[in-house]
Amino acid sequence: MKRLGVLAFLFSLSTAITASAQQSIDGLLDRDIAQLVSTYKMLHAAPELSHHEEKTAAFVASQLRALGYTVTERVGKYAQPEWTSYGVVAVMKNGAGPTVLVRTELDALPVEEKTGLAYASTVKAKNDAGQEVSVMHACGHDSHIAILMGVADVLSKNRAELRGTVKFLFQPAEEGPPEGEEGGAALMVKDGVLDNPKVDVIFGLHISSTDRVGNIGYRQGGIMAAQDSYWIKVKGRQAHGASPWSGMATR
Repeated sequence: MKRLGVLAFLFSLSTAITASAQQSIDGLLDRDIAQLVSTYKMLHAAPELSHHEEKTAAFVASQLRALGYTVTERVGKYAQPEWTSYGVVAVMKNGAGPTVLVRTELDALPVEEKTGLAYASTVKAKNDAGQEVSVMHACGHDSHIAILMGVADVLSKNRAELRGTVKFLFQPAEEGPPEGEEGGAALMVKDGVLDNPKVDVIFGLHISSTDRVGNIGYRQGGIMAAQDSYWIKVKGRQAHGASPWSGMATR
């Protein structure tokens, strides 16, 4: 699946690389797939909650610097000094051409893992309310990071074939910042992540356990975006399920 994800991203970026570079992709992935899987397992076993992705961000930044990217950390500065952003942006420029941004997330969820995997998370951490919770990459962000690291590796090894600029964005707090705080993509945009140089197109991805293995779904425009929460209060009177109309409120 990691190999397929890398190929999906490289396919989407194919307008930025030449045919000769595309021919080398399979060989590079065959050589590096074991390392990508190892990266995924390491990330899965060491998840961090939203706004606490310090070690994950540091790992990503160090790996991207080793590949030759210009890396900026702590992107998405907060208005209050006690808040910390662990957003990471990596850039590789290679002459005139489009600026393509690819993004993923860094954070995990307050979920207890019961998979029994050899690399299952046993991490516990305090949330922002001071409660100790189990932490797990239950939404696939560990896979996404590993996939983007694979894309970054392949593109760095085909740099001579690139025309334009590639930006990699690793977003903190995708699962939502703690109550009372801002965070995630909005503050990274405020911090200028879409400028200098101005981004022409953005690609994102998300794995899905409901899709058949070996298939890739894609579309132009937004997908799987914008989730809101709200509370409603219903006033009525008790009724039996067989006669719900009797529960209608009377004037």
